[in-house]
Amino acid sequence: MDEAHVVTCFLRNRGDVLLLRRSEQVGSYAGLWGAVAGHAEDDPDAHAREEIQEETGLFFACTFVRAGDSFEVEDESLGKRWIVHPYLFDCATRAVEPDWETTEVEWVPPTEILRRETVPDLWNSYEHVAPSVESVAEDTKHGSAYISIRALEILRDRAGLLAVRDGDWDELAELAIELRSARPSMAVLENRLNRVMAETDSPSTVEQSAIEGIDRAYRVDEEATENAREKTEDSTVFTLSRSGTVLDALRGAKRVFVAESRPACESVGVAEEIAESTNVTLHTDAGIGHVLATEDVDSVVVGADAVLPNGDVVNKTGTRLAAMAANREGVPVFVVTSTDKVRLRDGVDGPELESGDSTAVYDGDGSLSVLNPTFDVTPAEFVTGYVTERGLLGRKAVWDVSEELRSLVGWREDET
Repeated sequence: MDEAHVVTCFLRNRGDVLLLRRSEQVGSYAGLWGAVAGHAEDDPDAHAREEIQEETGLFFACTFVRAGDSFEVEDESLGKRWIVHPYLFDCATRAVEPDWETTEVEWVPPTEILRRETVPDLWNSYEHVAPSVESVAEDTKHGSAYISIRALEILRDRAGLLAVRDGDWDELAELAIELRSARPSMAVLENRLNRVMAETDSPSTVEQSAIEGIDRAYRVDEEATENAREKTEDSTVFTLSRSGTVLDALRGAKRVFVAESRPACESVGVAEEIAESTNVTLHTDAGIGHVLATEDVDSVVVGADAVLPNGDVVNKTGTRLAAMAANREGVPVFVVTSTDKVRLRDGVDGPELESGDSTAVYDGDGSLSVLNPTFDVTPAEFVTGYVTERGLLGRKAVWDVSEELRSLVGWREDET
């Protein structure tokens, strides 16, 4: 049996992936649906990028997410053993320019793969690069809004698979609880999972609810960003950590001071991105108080991993320090967040805060203990307002949102 290496590249935009129907001119699988694909005998990484550009014209709009482990697919009818190298890219646009290999293109939820005539093992290829509980738990690069959408994709994909295979709702309920537990500090993840699971009774209804939930998540995050942009336009702003909603809101600022957010220093990437459109100064976390005391900063604008019912804000460590320093200098503090990030009332122990790897702070041989808190809690008294998809909210409105969200938890009968 002849052996050939091929790449299969999934392009993702707003939770959907690009499928292409193969033309009659291709050498195999004419008329079937597939992802971007092509031969890759020597350097799969390079061929993946070449195929994306040749088949869609979208390479320069795509960002690499991950490569999956290669696997074998045997096709006895062709006498071929394909060695498949799967890839996932996030794509900023859907403006595809197909070449002669394609007769039709569609952006669809990945679960459509399960219901179409596709090239062999296309779903298997997707599963090799799809988000997982592990990738949600281990993601320290992205903000909570991004991670919550990945969690919804996981739930949607499993629901679609169970819908096709006649699975049951209980397995999805267990998965939703597992996803929630993967990032316990992220209220947005819990609330969006609750919204999807509420009033569903089968895998097919969960699948559709998750698809709608992903669309809604993008929409409300964008609306919060737009409202935040009105606060930052042509002004001098301080920020820290990485929030997708904040990052987009800062592109129209006159100047931005960015604290590096050690030890992961995720703010460095933020500084690099917004430096393309505005004047940026990156500085040490230890310099936060100095910057707010000596520079003419109009506002502090930060994201949130969660907003507690009383208005306290859970966010990357350093947020509390920045808010207190801003309060001392009379600088307003705005928290940019969708209302999905408001947490339900917590028990007596308060919010669960994650910690990072201690070796990121100290990896020596000394006999000492290490603290590497990932999040801290900023008291509501230091927050001027919460910029949401509903506009600028105060503490009373935050409490009301928390009460609204409580109505979504009924599906968790064992916990209510």
